[in-house]
Amino acid sequence: MPSVVGLAVSLAAVVVVFVPFAFDTSPLDAVMLTVPGNQGNWWHALVGAPFFLAFPMIWLRLRSLVSGQPLTPASYRIISVVAGLSICGTIAVEAPFLLHLAGTSEWQRVVILALGFGIIMATGATLYWRRGRMTPDRVGIIALITAYLANAALCLVVYSDATGTLKSRSGWVITMTIVWPMALELIGTYIDNFRKRGSPAFAEQ
Repeated sequence: MPSVVGLAVSLAAVVVVFVPFAFDTSPLDAVMLTVPGNQGNWWHALVGAPFFLAFPMIWLRLRSLVSGQPLTPASYRIISVVAGLSICGTIAVEAPFLLHLAGTSEWQRVVILALGFGIIMATGATLYWRRGRMTPDRVGIIALITAYLANAALCLVVYSDATGTLKSRSGWVITMTIVWPMALELIGTYIDNFRKRGSPAFAEQ
């Protein structure tokens, strides 16, 4: 997506960190384990943490607008580690759904697993096939979006039936809005990858 649009989406993602996502609880509250009824645990912390990926996303979007310099190797490694840890956390969070221990309906379980693992595997395959052909900045933003979307999809489905006023779940509404341009950017990357894999120039490399 255009850098300005990407920056606007990332700014909206930052807002989500601080506003209630469901049951008057924000991702920041989840990370701090300040969940209503003192029910906060590792699961809440792991689903809240990936929302903070909005901050490095803003940084990368700003770099693409104001600087033509590529990411330094150190910055690239840090972003890769952060995105990788987030993905590992999301996989851990999805384990209860995989083992039928989450207490959700069957359709929710299937959607959560399909979206979470599907996004991660599709991006992993794309980055593997395009290794060396994408700039570090591009790889970094794709990795961050993947980690963000995999977790956001889970949260959107799990809390889709959450009760309360619009204000008490405004983060859910904002997230539902911003995941679409993020998803379109990933899909565009996947399509571009398949097109180039089928091109003669790709085959000769």
